Amino acid sequence: MEAKTGPPDLARVYQEHRVGLLRLAYLLTGSREQGEDLVHAAFTSAIPRWDRIEQPLPYLKRAVVNQAADHHRRAAREKTLPTPEPVTHPPEVDETWTQIQNLSPVQRTVVILRFYEDLPLVEIAAVMDRPPATVRSDLKRALEHLRKALDS
Repeated sequence: MEAKTGPPDLARVYQEHRVGLLRLAYLLTGSREQGEDLVHAAFTSAIPRWDRIEQPLPYLKRAVVNQAADHHRRAAREKTLPTPEPVTHPPEVDETWTQIQNLSPVQRTVVILRFYEDLPLVEIAAVMDRPPATVRSDLKRALEHLRKALDS
């Protein structure tokens, strides 16, 4: 008879994955403070259902991506998009990163999850709750946009 394991300890998951989730949130929003708020909200929203979450990291990544999408929708409604803030350790800032910031929120999310988080397309589709074929199309369009912008 196989013993059933309980859900992973929330504090342990927080310690192990907080920094990676902060990096993801920062890359999606361009703001360190907003990224911290998104990660905090993701963990807070998970607490009531923690005992039912089988895979915490994918759940938390999806929560951060969803929170970032909500943030971008609110910002678009307010007609004021946030400007990226400088941080002490930004990602490899070059003209490519500048052009990534100019992509639509969906395309930027796909590029970040693929190339900065190194997720396969199937996992990106799960995190974004989109069909894999749509994610592939989003990535292709984003890369075409980046090529054009960088060739100019």
